Amino acid sequence: MSATDFSPVTLDAMQDYLALFARTPRRASDYSFTNLWGWAEHYGLEWRFEHGLCWLRQTLPEVRYWAPVGPWGDIDWASCTCLGKGMEFIRVPEELASLWREVLGDRGTVQETPGQWDYLYDAADLADLKGNRFHRKKNHVNGYAKAYGIDYHPLTPDCIEAVIEMQEEWCQWRECAESESLLAENEAVIRVLEEWDSIPGLVGGALYAEGRMVAYTVGEALDDETLVVHFEKGRGDYRGVYQAINQQFVQYEGARFRLVNREQDLDDEGLRKAKQSYYPVDYLRKATVRIAPV
Repeated sequence: MSATDFSPVTLDAMQDYLALFARTPRRASDYSFTNLWGWAEHYGLEWRFEHGLCWLRQTLPEVRYWAPVGPWGDIDWASCTCLGKGMEFIRVPEELASLWREVLGDRGTVQETPGQWDYLYDAADLADLKGNRFHRKKNHVNGYAKAYGIDYHPLTPDCIEAVIEMQEEWCQWRECAESESLLAENEAVIRVLEEWDSIPGLVGGALYAEGRMVAYTVGEALDDETLVVHFEKGRGDYRGVYQAINQQFVQYEGARFRLVNREQDLDDEGLRKAKQSYYPVDYLRKATVRIAPV
């Protein structure tokens, strides 16, 4: 694939992408349009629509190809000219990696990348926090409720300005300017929030205490049974606020879902410990796949 075949991710082609994403057999959080749009500038994301698929690549800090999006099972991979010259793909869901290995044989090598695996949780577990495993989480929620009360509201277009204001304040508290990763995340959050009315399917919730917003969550449906959490922020001076917004969001917005996808840990030990503390029931596994030329 030549450099001229790709163009930047834009809102103009969003519906074309969403149609292919809906036909993708395994939908990882990375590939939701929300994620692509939020991180488009940071990664220099580009796409190309060809062979019944959307091909994705990042151009920053270097060119890396992501897994294609669309109906993988409808493609004749063995004769696909797009793979003929040999390529390397990152963030490849294991279902596609297995398909490529089966069809391409020795041409395909697969290396698991656990830092990119999506954490999957039982939605009822996160909403109810029942049993000894979640005793400490439940105590944090109860402590927050006792101190501040539970005042939860779904996010609607008229409160997005307040969410942006809280996000910008959070970024100041966390000194985002001193952290490249936090600064990049802040930019991704703002990009998504500013297009709240344009990106279909976004859902969210916020907690209020003492007359102000103290936490918010933004997510969306990945498929019929999975709700993904893209962003979650709380005011750290409200003890238990993160446990409370986590529980409330799933209770109210996740009632019709079986699973909650809370994205990756990116090999960050602190993040990994936090995600594991909620006892994932499974992972959406991903890998790097290298395909040798014909």
